[in-house]
Amino acid sequence: MEDNDTVLVLGASGGIGGELSRQLRDIGWAVRALRRTPRAASVSENGMTWLTGDALNRRDVAAAADGCSVIVHAVNPPGYRHWSELVLPMLDNTIAAATRSGATILLPGTIYNYGPDAFPMVTEESPQHPVTRKGAIRVEMERRLREYARNGGRVLIVRTGDFFGPKARSNWFSQGLVRPGRVVRKVLSPGVPGVGHQWAYLPDVARTMARLLVRREELASFSTFQMAGHWDPDGSLMTGAIRRVVARRTGVEPRVSDFPWWLLTLASPFVATFREMQEMRYLWRVPIRMDNARLEAVLGDEPHTPLDEAVEATLRELGCLDARASAGWRPSGPVSLE
Repeated sequence: MEDNDTVLVLGASGGIGGELSRQLRDIGWAVRALRRTPRAASVSENGMTWLTGDALNRRDVAAAADGCSVIVHAVNPPGYRHWSELVLPMLDNTIAAATRSGATILLPGTIYNYGPDAFPMVTEESPQHPVTRKGAIRVEMERRLREYARNGGRVLIVRTGDFFGPKARSNWFSQGLVRPGRVVRKVLSPGVPGVGHQWAYLPDVARTMARLLVRREELASFSTFQMAGHWDPDGSLMTGAIRRVVARRTGVEPRVSDFPWWLLTLASPFVATFREMQEMRYLWRVPIRMDNARLEAVLGDEPHTPLDEAVEATLRELGCLDARASAGWRPSGPVSLE
């Protein structure tokens, strides 16, 4: 198809999908977003076109993608419910729509694909031998996307560490380290002391993806990139930044406590989110760092917001710095681990 700057974002109501939608809009892209909420067939809001449809409905996705040069596949089942049953059918619908429209597919990647044989320094060519159900599904997603690329399509995958940032909801920062909607008095630390962990600030991730999309025609038909993000070498960098920001804004420095993994163990049979968090515990027990040399070779540099600035913006939006600001924040799922 003729190249254009029209993009369909699946998952535009979520963290990375929403942030990328706004950034692409701001640099002149025509952004379409699909949502299940019944509304008018086409509604213009905040400079984006919102279409009513379901990522699980192949016709809805195909109709929304008609005329688009890019499809951003940033959609996931809410609250991890029925994840294993729904994720692959949703991706198949995206691939079918992209095949019809000739669109590039962008997938926000994860480190779930990798197992211990790839640690501690992961590159784009590291072996993918996952040790979890979600990791196996992620590997299968990439296999299907690679097949799409072999058949003439284009695929772009950007892998990062754990998300945090304004508008990011289902992530370790907002569901594990702090309590959204309350001024921080205690910060939970999920990792083993001395073990490194990698974080990714959502606006930096979206900015990286947007820059890569602009250059998509220069890239290989199946291109994978990794972001270095914010590397916490011993597990104290992120908790320390939260404590500094809160102390500066409120005058009270929060204490740090161990994350209550025992509680997740007890509650996992009843709470899907806790069950999935428990399965990912291995990522907090060993250092995992992502090499971004390939990304820097293409872009020249990686977008990087200073950590304290990123943490302050995140805490402010979560209602964790000012009790008066917390009234409008409503959690989207179980977040209290105390």
